[in-house]
Amino acid sequence: MEQSTIGKLDKENLKKIGVGALIALGGALITYAADVVQIINFGEYTPFVVATVGILINIVRKVLTDYSKKYPTPTIDSV
Repeated sequence: MEQSTIGKLDKENLKKIGVGALIALGGALITYAADVVQIINFGEYTPFVVATVGILINIVRKVLTDYSKKYPTPTIDSV
């Protein structure tokens, strides 16, 4: 894997930044939705909840990604 040069980002690093941003956004949206629906009011703990939900989203994403690499979905050609 090539490293990005200083001051420039390659496509792989940009993709990682984008995925991280989407995970953070997902955590914020889930927390916001829970607050709007008034399921739970996190009050002063909202920033911690947002971070925790983002971490949980990342864990689930990694488990599903690693699982799909270890056990790929069979195709018609492989049967």
